Amino acid sequence: MGSPAGDDIHSLYLDNGYLFSNVMPVEKSIDGDSIDIEIRITEGRQATVNKITVSGNDRTNDHVIYRELRTRPGDLFSRSDIQRTMRELSQLGYFDPQQLDVRPTPNAETGTVDIEYVVAEQSTSQLELQGGWGGGRLVGTLGLNFNNFSAKNILDLDSWTPLPAGDGQTISLRAQSNGAFFQSYNFSFTEPWFGGKKPQSLSFSVYSSKQFQLDRRTFDVDKNRSLGIRGASIGLAKRLTWPSDYFTLSQTFSYQSFNLDDYQFRVGTDILSDGDLNNLAYNISLSRNSAGPSLIFPTSGSTFSMSVKATFPYSLFNDTDYQSLEPSERFKWLEYYKLLFKGKWYNGFTDKLVLMANAEMGYLGFYNSELGSTPFERFFVGGDGIAQFQLDGRESVGLRGYENNRLSSIEGGTIYNKFQLELRYSITDKPSASIYTLGFLEAGNSYDNFTNFNPFNLKRSAG
Repeated sequence: MGSPAGDDIHSLYLDNGYLFSNVMPVEKSIDGDSIDIEIRITEGRQATVNKITVSGNDRTNDHVIYRELRTRPGDLFSRSDIQRTMRELSQLGYFDPQQLDVRPTPNAETGTVDIEYVVAEQSTSQLELQGGWGGGRLVGTLGLNFNNFSAKNILDLDSWTPLPAGDGQTISLRAQSNGAFFQSYNFSFTEPWFGGKKPQSLSFSVYSSKQFQLDRRTFDVDKNRSLGIRGASIGLAKRLTWPSDYFTLSQTFSYQSFNLDDYQFRVGTDILSDGDLNNLAYNISLSRNSAGPSLIFPTSGSTFSMSVKATFPYSLFNDTDYQSLEPSERFKWLEYYKLLFKGKWYNGFTDKLVLMANAEMGYLGFYNSELGSTPFERFFVGGDGIAQFQLDGRESVGLRGYENNRLSSIEGGTIYNKFQLELRYSITDKPSASIYTLGFLEAGNSYDNFTNFNPFNLKRSAG
């Protein structure tokens, strides 16, 4: 069968079409503690793929599966292409990874092979319920995710079971609340193969949120002082072919409107409390994802992303004396640039025991020293990290063992770093309930600027 890594002689032959090859090690002589081995290879003829079929998909449409296949009729047989296809089918999330199978049927007389991929549908709709304690209150989340939606059948009432499915599109509805402190609502839609011919996804989202002023000492909420945010974004992500097709280039345009009603942000020595602010930004990200085969419990591979989010440098193209302006006028159009890096590596000792290593860091910069750093888009480190609500563009960075956001100043940090090790053990990987336990070591911190930045001054936790 060859080694899982595919670096043995037989696997190398199978990757070059030699399905009918035979590799036989033969002991030639034994002298003390030494053995002479001769590798006898019978290559045979190279096999080409004749016919490809898929069975077991009673909900997902054929074209959604066929566009993920790395084997094509007329191609030379390749073991690694079949393995990659199995990974891609598993990553879709529409099928039970434990029941995915491939059945090659070789024909030595014609030098061809028929390949059948066997799938087993699983539920793709997800109900998300989360709860966490932060800021003296319970943070609650309710989300509905439909991961195999079919927009073209939305008017076909017969296809509503309970929603039209089969075309691989995603619709997400999400709501978060902290009781009287904040509410947040989000809707998003993703088409993973925009245009139908290339692996490029189109995504769109709209959201609205409102939060009230919170006294961090007493945790009292003042409902006469509020921050409302409305926003929308549209993005296009394209799977690259170089340096490998594990890479994806994503680009997004986003707009946010902030309405402050006596809601206070500290900006240096000033207080920003009223006004209507705007955040028009462009984000570009390069990511690589080879983790798998399971989405929830990867046992090999890695994921990483590098991104830049930036606004137009408005202040560099006018003669305005920004220091003489009120904060609401000074930040009427936000300007900044944000750099992020995140990377995870998975090393599986067995199918159930995996070591995950994670490193991430971020920096929020500015173009004009008269303006300084924006009061929005900052990093808040500490806690469970599940508070991803759309408040002020903040990045909520979890660090277990500490209260939510308590490792950052009240205004949030402009620099952060975090390092993590997790030793995970899978209890069950059934589609209906994937459960694993873990032990972790974490370290990280948040910094207001480069003056007090010290990458070795880290807050640590274990559990």
